Amino acid sequence: MALELTDANFDQEVIQSDQLVMVDFWAVWCGPCRIVGPIVDELSKDFEGKIKVGKLDVDHNPKTAVNFGIRNIPTILFFKNGKVVDKQVGAVPKSNLEKKINAYL
Repeated sequence: MALELTDANFDQEVIQSDQLVMVDFWAVWCGPCRIVGPIVDELSKDFEGKIKVGKLDVDHNPKTAVNFGIRNIPTILFFKNGKVVDKQVGAVPKSNLEKKINAYL
């Protein structure tokens, strides 16, 4: 399962991580988020030990969502060395996300 990220633990878990981190910005009421959510969980298992995968509920953690300019969900940001290196907005197939992950490993 993907790590539950919050405004409180985001800096420690994502910005300070020495691994590639994939963060799914989502909300319970978002239909496309329900499509992407299981894919994100699968990727957390597929790449376990290689990358960190987390989910941040934008309704409960607005500070972090605003800090990264999240306007549409789902939005997936890829962080390396504390910086955003790639972005995916909207629901996409698992293969699209795998390509992005592999590009940064």
